[in-house]
Amino acid sequence: MTTLQPDFKFLFAHPAHLIAFGFGSGLAPKAPGTVGTLLGLPLYWLIVAVAPDLPNQIILLIAAFLLGVWACGRTGRALGVADHGGMVWDEIVAFALVLMFTPALLFTPVGWLWLALAFALFRLFDILKPWPIRLADTRLKNGFGVMFDDLLAALYAIAIIKGLQWLV
Repeated sequence: MTTLQPDFKFLFAHPAHLIAFGFGSGLAPKAPGTVGTLLGLPLYWLIVAVAPDLPNQIILLIAAFLLGVWACGRTGRALGVADHGGMVWDEIVAFALVLMFTPALLFTPVGWLWLALAFALFRLFDILKPWPIRLADTRLKNGFGVMFDDLLAALYAIAIIKGLQWLV
């Protein structure tokens, strides 16, 4: 299979491509994963606006995860590479999950500190891929594999945030 170089034409060739590439954020020339992660904040706000209670927020996030499994799987096949660096829907959804468990996400100085910490921790675990994230990243393929390793990175970040929250 030939590896394609994604561009805006590729993005709009199929809805899955547009979703997988985070509505274009995955085309960023430098650090597309970091750029895509930033879109987790508007996704989080959208989910909270639609479903103010945590159980329904989790249901919407599961739906976004499953949408990502489909979109990233289809886009990976079209590109000829299972986990192209420009596919950032996994970062978007996983960071929205982290934000659900990040305290004081209001427009306050303390809230912005928690937000910055959540962002830094998620990116750290997504980049370093400690066990079992690296294992999942190397063994799981297709759309599920793309989404799952970022879910694990989110769980690591949530664990640290909750630990710090307990200490503070």
